[in-house]
Amino acid sequence: MRYLDEYRDPELARRLLDELHRTATRPWTIMEVCGGQTHTIVRQGIDEVLPAGVRMIHGPGCPVCVTPLAAVDKALAIAARPEVIFTSYGDMLRVPGSHGDLLGLRARGADVRVVYTPLDAVRLAEQNPGRQVVFFAVGFETTAPANAMAVLRAAEAGLTNFSVLVSHVLVPPAITAIMDSPDNQVQAFLAAGHVCAVMGWTEYEPIAVRYGVPIVVTGFEPLDLVEGILMAVRQLEQGRAEVANQYVRAVRRNGNQAAREVMARVFRVTRRTWRGIGTIDHSGLALTERFTAFDADLRFATAELSVAENPQCIAGEILRGTRLPTDCPVYGTACTPRTPLGAPMVSSEGTCAAFHNAGRTRMSTVEE
Repeated sequence: MRYLDEYRDPELARRLLDELHRTATRPWTIMEVCGGQTHTIVRQGIDEVLPAGVRMIHGPGCPVCVTPLAAVDKALAIAARPEVIFTSYGDMLRVPGSHGDLLGLRARGADVRVVYTPLDAVRLAEQNPGRQVVFFAVGFETTAPANAMAVLRAAEAGLTNFSVLVSHVLVPPAITAIMDSPDNQVQAFLAAGHVCAVMGWTEYEPIAVRYGVPIVVTGFEPLDLVEGILMAVRQLEQGRAEVANQYVRAVRRNGNQAAREVMARVFRVTRRTWRGIGTIDHSGLALTERFTAFDADLRFATAELSVAENPQCIAGEILRGTRLPTDCPVYGTACTPRTPLGAPMVSSEGTCAAFHNAGRTRMSTVEE
């Protein structure tokens, strides 16, 4: 099948790995910033067949995982209101807040529904004029255009019972924060292909120059990732630091202009808190002044919340790439996909879930 089997060809994978082993002459540390890439790397065992010393760090690439605990608690407070139909993608229903999750709230009678697109939530608002319909708008730049389109569609329809609880985050500022961290170990990045399909890669070019770090825009299939790692290692070995595009079948330098224009109409850049990482300037999206009528945070006057993570969970260190899930004392015991203590075990893109689903149980060799 085109775009599936051809990117999982074992013979081509062996050739790329052989070339990678010939190319790498010293230790290198590379971070992928995409939960989908993390799952492929771990599920296919790519990180276990790399040259000695070439190490993958699994970064904060899961949008569900980096949604802050305070945002989840706001969602719970809004969803508990009797006049509200609260909508979200499926993964968000199981992300633990301070006191339970949206799935548990639904079991207790709240009207919480899974939708497949934000436009489904707009249709619910049209069909239920006597109810307030709220959509939990989370994710990276990948989901922002569709969420922006939902706001535009609601505005065009004159809906007064639709709003969005926005917790969008942006990838480039997170890469900058990682490079500025005093415990940073990353020497190259694999950039998320779907994010760059929307945004292009021009935002990454000054980062590569400023920090002297190669950034390779990479797809999600096994051959994509092995080739992306090879391209990053070649740059490192040659002392180059450039933005390169492995995902040529889907990504162009300037991205999708129409999608970017829709985002710019509806959203503005703002400061955002990332779960496990902290607050990063210019790293999130919020509604522009023109569309504040659709801001669920304002409509329901949710207070600013100060909450603490479960003390047993090391999700923050996992999201920053300084620890692996197998370093966590409750990984696979008290914390499993069925009983998650932290977001990385909940989401289908979370690093902990990736390790657990792949049967990873050995102790890690990541330096503490």
